[in-house]
Amino acid sequence: MTAVEIIEQIKRLPREERDQVIEFARHAAENRPLSPEELGALAQRMVDARDPAEADRLQEEIVRGFYGPESHA
Repeated sequence: MTAVEIIEQIKRLPREERDQVIEFARHAAENRPLSPEELGALAQRMVDARDPAEADRLQEEIVRGFYGPESHA
């Protein structure tokens, strides 16, 4: 089964089940380590950020992506 087929099946789910799938995907994405390329892209966005609050948010995302959801730093 391809990703496109899975997405089409998710679209046909009742709203409550679709929301559960979305929540699962968000949770799964938050708990995986980021690739070096993803970390590099986030770091570049952090450096380029003009808003200090956005830079802080990106820094937290980098730490979470490197160490996982519970930082040991």
